[in-house]
Amino acid sequence: MRILVTSRRKRLYSTRRLVEEGRNLGHEVEVLDPLKCVLQITTGTPKLLYGMREVRDVDVVVPRISTFATAYSIAVIRHLDWLGIPCVNDHGPIARARNKLGCLQLLASRGIRVPDTLISRYPKNIDLLLDRVGGTPAILKLLRGTQGTGVIFAESQASVESVLETIWSLGEDIMVQRFVAESKGRDIRAMVIDGEVRSCMRRIGREGEFRSNIHRGGVGEKLKLPREYARVASRAVEAVGLRLAGVDILESSEGPLVIEVNSSPGFQGLEAATGDNVARMIMEFAAKLGRKARRR
Repeated sequence: MRILVTSRRKRLYSTRRLVEEGRNLGHEVEVLDPLKCVLQITTGTPKLLYGMREVRDVDVVVPRISTFATAYSIAVIRHLDWLGIPCVNDHGPIARARNKLGCLQLLASRGIRVPDTLISRYPKNIDLLLDRVGGTPAILKLLRGTQGTGVIFAESQASVESVLETIWSLGEDIMVQRFVAESKGRDIRAMVIDGEVRSCMRRIGREGEFRSNIHRGGVGEKLKLPREYARVASRAVEAVGLRLAGVDILESSEGPLVIEVNSSPGFQGLEAATGDNVARMIMEFAAKLGRKARRR
């Protein structure tokens, strides 16, 4: 089976592991940088070119999309769909997951609990925003950012005002979220594949750090996810329309709160913490999709 992995960086851990495990399973695996793809848009006969050759005879695609190349990468996935090539995650759900505000709106509309979140562009609304999230400290989140970047712990109203006014002056949007004190410095990462949680860890931030991201010095520990949390993780992925995703969950006194659904989750920390072969799980699922498409 021929499997394509779309990734900007061949040497990235997740990309290398996907290629390694795909080849261990006996598949032909190739990495394509989506920004080097040429999309030929012609009525009835679309083509996708890479270098001087046409991309064809592909069984399935595993999209790995960079935060800073989202729009064009999604266009590439849309083009592959037009060509009839199945993708582990389709372009529409990837776009929904990348829209942090829209994703939270969608999850909440489906009855999936998320942290109390407010957003505005009007400076006179700052008092209202803070009142509705229980005051300070509060969490401020840019709508763009990954691995903990763009997330700010604001301990005072003056800090909130300073950050919001600066971000607004740059023409960016930013969310204000309730600070969940009981989960400070900890969260859960659940890897959902084909509707089931296949691997899970609790992430714990380094001392003095409210963010638990592994890339920011946090550590992971293997976790057997309680049934309620596993059900919420699977529902969140289904609501967004993804087949594979990493779901980040806060443990609150009121139960699980989903903070993000990631369509291209990194899994270096997850494999290290759990010993699970996440890359193999992903490539086995990709091959399953490819075989299913062949039978149509």
